[in-house]
Amino acid sequence: MILGKVVGTIVTTVSHPHYKNRRLLVVQPLVMDGDTPEPNEDFIALDNTQAGIGDTVLVNREGNGARQALNIPDGAVISVIVGIVDSIYLEG
Repeated sequence: MILGKVVGTIVTTVSHPHYKNRRLLVVQPLVMDGDTPEPNEDFIALDNTQAGIGDTVLVNREGNGARQALNIPDGAVISVIVGIVDSIYLEG
């Protein structure tokens, strides 16, 4: 699982049947202060939470777990948004 921020949406005219009635969102991983973000780290995730642009989200980026979250055992999916984060508290 990773934390990320939704930075965009994907619009398709034709998509895989497993994506039917689900939105595709562009997610930018969040990094801690001092960490260097890798260029082109943004990725696409299926939305399972009604997230929108600007939301901080919890993303399952492991294929088997993503398929289980969507209840699609043979799904063609790697990343799925499983939660919208209200706040983050970092101690340190």
